Amino acid sequence: MSKNLTSRAEDYSKWYNELVVKADLAENSAVRGCMVIKPYGYAIWEKMQAELDRMFKETGHQNAYFPIFIPRSLFEAEEKNAEGFAKECAIVTHYRLQSDPDNPGKLRVDPEAKLEEELIVRPTSEAIIWSTYKGWIQSYRDLPLLINQWANVVRWEMRTRLFLRTAEFLWQEGHTAHATKKEAIQEAELMNNVYATFAENFMAIPVVKGVKTESERFAGAVDTYCIEALMQDGKALQAGTSHFLGQNFAKAFDVKFTSKEGKQEYVWATSWGVSTRLMGALIMTHSDDKGLVLPPNLAPNQVVIVPIYKTEEQFEEISKLAKLMISDLRARHISVKYDDRTTLRPGAKFAQHELQGVPVRIAIGPKDLENGTVELARRDTLTKEVIALDNLTSTVEALMTEIQTSLYKKALDFRDSHITLVDTFEDFEKILESKGGFISAHWDGTEETETKIKELTKATIRCIPMDQVHENGTCVYTGKPSKGRVLFAKAY
Repeated sequence: MSKNLTSRAEDYSKWYNELVVKADLAENSAVRGCMVIKPYGYAIWEKMQAELDRMFKETGHQNAYFPIFIPRSLFEAEEKNAEGFAKECAIVTHYRLQSDPDNPGKLRVDPEAKLEEELIVRPTSEAIIWSTYKGWIQSYRDLPLLINQWANVVRWEMRTRLFLRTAEFLWQEGHTAHATKKEAIQEAELMNNVYATFAENFMAIPVVKGVKTESERFAGAVDTYCIEALMQDGKALQAGTSHFLGQNFAKAFDVKFTSKEGKQEYVWATSWGVSTRLMGALIMTHSDDKGLVLPPNLAPNQVVIVPIYKTEEQFEEISKLAKLMISDLRARHISVKYDDRTTLRPGAKFAQHELQGVPVRIAIGPKDLENGTVELARRDTLTKEVIALDNLTSTVEALMTEIQTSLYKKALDFRDSHITLVDTFEDFEKILESKGGFISAHWDGTEETETKIKELTKATIRCIPMDQVHENGTCVYTGKPSKGRVLFAKAY
């Protein structure tokens, strides 16, 4: 299985595409630009979803659900947001089909069933949510309003890649309303920190927390906070965003509240989201030429047990032992799968679980039964060891933490070694082509310079880091004064 994968060094893009399909994560669908997420891929997404949902609720948020269709008049209400997504919108214009009189057995759009007003298939939900909030918010007692929804969105894409960029994708989107600007900014920063914590503690991906430049901001936002990750091919990937929306949407939808002082005021807003794009980040940060490498905290099966036997008696004896092992491991909250399929030989099972990134594999054969041992293999290091059965549970439990930590450290070392300080545009271009990664360089703060650098190199300003050191310098491209370095990179 893994032997058929193109190597990362040979063709990183092809390696990624093959891995997603061969590891049974997702596949292209009959609908152009859309994907089918297969059970194993969806199991990983469910674990992401569960942890994020827990973190959202721990910070006081509640889940709700809003319509997928947005009347065009509502969508147009906040002009910058509407303009920003206009080219990506799918639109419903009719509400009925009918038999086609010219083609028996076929259907056509009923020309008499045209909608009075077109419906936009949501690319994002600010419009429908803020039109709803107008009825929910009357007084300061109704604030803060902290709502999240798990949903699908549609953003029309012509060039798609599984998980990274598809016309329809799954995500969560938080939408909150606050009495003061300060509270809203604190909320936007809090949720960006939640995303960073999730990426680092569960995905084992180090991220840079920062603020987007004006040209890279979410349409309709005053400020966009983000977390940026670095993939093995030296390209950046935006892993999450959190937006301070100011009062733009409150004014567009006339959402006011009566303050404690009895005054009518517009609320302050945020929105924030992550999507199934995180699956792409997970794959490209840790995986190797043999297949997926999953951090234990997100692996659907943290451990797989494979029996090796020749007779039915041996199989029954191994299965009895496996059941006891499973019981002990599950008591420690470790997810285990017993691969007792008779349709595959042990070698084929090993290859599949290696391809699918199961963190720990345990093999039990007749000799292990005699010796009271098992063979334990780690996916991250591809090492094997024989251990005493008595030590199995404590060893595996310790390995879960060790593998999680090791994957994070490996990714962090790679990321840190690929942040390069440059002071000339010649070095900028050289590093970008030869090494890649993040380039830390001075920028004069103008959109013109940002656009020119992008045109010349395809690199964009990924973020202005939250921990940016304010220092006087000169712009890497124009030589004009600069007050600090920003991070550039080519990106997905």
